Amino acid sequence: MKRRSFASKALAATAASVGLAAPAIVKAQPKIRWRLASSWPKNLDTIYGGAEEVAKRVASATGGAFEISVHGPGELVPALGVLDAVQQGSVECAHTASVFFFGKDPTFALDGQIPFGMNSRQMTAWMKDGGGLQLLREFYRDYGVVNFPCGNTGTQMGGFFRKEIKSLADLKGLKFRIGGFGGVMLEKLGVVPQNLPGGEIYTSLEKGTIDAAEFIGPYDDEKLGLHKIAKFYHYPSYWDGNGQITMYVGTKAWEALPKEYQSIFEAACAEAHVDMQAKYDARNPAALKRLVGAGLQLKPFPKEVGDAAFKASNELFAELVAKNPKWAKIYNSFVKFRDDGILWSRFSDGAFDNYMATTLKKKS
Repeated sequence: MKRRSFASKALAATAASVGLAAPAIVKAQPKIRWRLASSWPKNLDTIYGGAEEVAKRVASATGGAFEISVHGPGELVPALGVLDAVQQGSVECAHTASVFFFGKDPTFALDGQIPFGMNSRQMTAWMKDGGGLQLLREFYRDYGVVNFPCGNTGTQMGGFFRKEIKSLADLKGLKFRIGGFGGVMLEKLGVVPQNLPGGEIYTSLEKGTIDAAEFIGPYDDEKLGLHKIAKFYHYPSYWDGNGQITMYVGTKAWEALPKEYQSIFEAACAEAHVDMQAKYDARNPAALKRLVGAGLQLKPFPKEVGDAAFKASNELFAELVAKNPKWAKIYNSFVKFRDDGILWSRFSDGAFDNYMATTLKKKS
């Protein structure tokens, strides 16, 4: 009896202690509210949705204790003002394309797209296992930002043009909406680049303020309605071999975040990174068929355009290596990884994809 009585009292004590401990553990999880500024129009569920995916995963993993509210362009800050907002602490984080900020320092473009850079798989490999993330973290430290790869569009389309590009001469004087570094390169070929946020492209093309525009690819481009105005859809985008999207977090906000929440946030960004690429790969084929069915004409860029753009890009990069140490440090790693990746692709994905494309074309 005494032994049973002792055991009963011990179990009761244990249960009581667990009952007391459980609320204490719950209370230990702080309630945190962050605001996220996106550079993307809300109607683009793939790219704007990347930030929503992060917010959803973070809330789910913390039982709602860590909440991130996602805001579109203009709700808190303009589409191209998100970096400044994170630096100033106006918002805790932002979802954007680093290439938008190449005007502050060309090195920003290496966190995403440079002309004739990597494809999306190569870019992810460089970031995750090739030293790219560490190099970019050093660069962002001076801006008070912690960066996370958080999505990729894959190789993009060259853009919508009112008139077909039949030769290099057709680029002279062309007012072309193109984001970031691609515009600097194309300026060497006589193009007049226009750096406009996504929400302003349709109106500018409709009014004739611009002659042509590139954005992302069929699924998003269809939503913007650019095919209703410009009937020539050129490919590929030599200036957007991949479209890496980046999550910016203010350093102070990041360091104040509990370690468990940091891990959850980082994992959510990694999941959103894979999710976005998968959605584009799944949805672009059907969107392209719809666009062609609506009368859009698919046209490859003439080879002389690609060759001239490649030459101009390498001249530009060499100039930057000579005068910008930050660029040189990261670019040297970037371009070596790209060249090795392309060599490997000749015997793997590239060879396989080329065979499948030519074989299926013969069958169709």
